[in-house]
Amino acid sequence: MDDVLVGSLMSSPVRTVTPAVDVRTAAQQMTDHGISSVVVVDGDNRLEGILTSTDYVRIAADGADVTETTAEAYMTTDVVSTSVNEPVHEVAETMMARGVHHVPVADEDEGVVGMITTKDFAAYLSEARAPSPPA
Repeated sequence: MDDVLVGSLMSSPVRTVTPAVDVRTAAQQMTDHGISSVVVVDGDNRLEGILTSTDYVRIAADGADVTETTAEAYMTTDVVSTSVNEPVHEVAETMMARGVHHVPVADEDEGVVGMITTKDFAAYLSEARAPSPPA
């Protein structure tokens, strides 16, 4: 895994929302695309935060009105992010140390360009360690 870079494992395009979107709309996007997070970006596609399925547990526990509550109110702003040229083993170590499952991939020019998740790592490892067919 030392030679593998984030750009080769990340999912792209990444699903994004703005801070002002209501959490119901963000949840619908997650449901529609079978994902467990959306990246919150500004008008220039710059990373502002992340809204994950875990945040929806807090939203439900708080009894928040999902049509009136914005992503900004519940998004995580202390977001671990990475670049396409980062070795995946370094991102994996950071994810384990921080206890996160989603890491947005950002570029200085383009803003958020992808997402790498624990699911991406699992898929990679299952392919890398697949048994050879019998001879």
